[in-house]
Amino acid sequence: MRSARITRTTAETDISVSVSLDGTGTYDNQTGVGFFDHMLDQLARHALIDLEVRCSGDLHIDDHHSVEDVGIALGQALAQALGDKRGIRRYGACLLPMDDALVRAALDLSGRPYLVWNVDFPTPAIGRFDTELVREFFQAFATHGGITLHVDRLHGINSHHIAEAAFKAVARALREAVETDARKADAIPSTKGAL
Repeated sequence: MRSARITRTTAETDISVSVSLDGTGTYDNQTGVGFFDHMLDQLARHALIDLEVRCSGDLHIDDHHSVEDVGIALGQALAQALGDKRGIRRYGACLLPMDDALVRAALDLSGRPYLVWNVDFPTPAIGRFDTELVREFFQAFATHGGITLHVDRLHGINSHHIAEAAFKAVARALREAVETDARKADAIPSTKGAL
């Protein structure tokens, strides 16, 4: 079973994350940050990864610690669920349209974390959610998941649509990358023999 459960407790947040890479996209995410929950739901649904997140954070300060720390825990859970990465496709990419927004995501489950983020938002917030936190989430997720991740906004005038397109594009790329490669299900996808 390619699944994992991570708990992470600091002075700022108390988090548990459960993932199943071979799921159906079911989700139950409760972070106390409504828009972020909606984005995590999209990530699970479009990656076909079962995801449950619980986060109790210092929201009286702001949403930053909760969003970033969930990214850390989710990245750790992904890395644990992948194990030695035997049989995965490794790479994934998606060009995702959502109304006015068009976002491209490409990733490599390389074990070498790196984020290239070319996503600008026309507004500083979506409701009460700080748009800067979208990048913070993906930075934490890529770093702790060992993911080389490129995300580019090609078009978009609505901040909600841009953010949602980014989460969905990453989700679809992730779905492709974690899938088992039927032609090489017993091999690690690297000439090095390890990822």
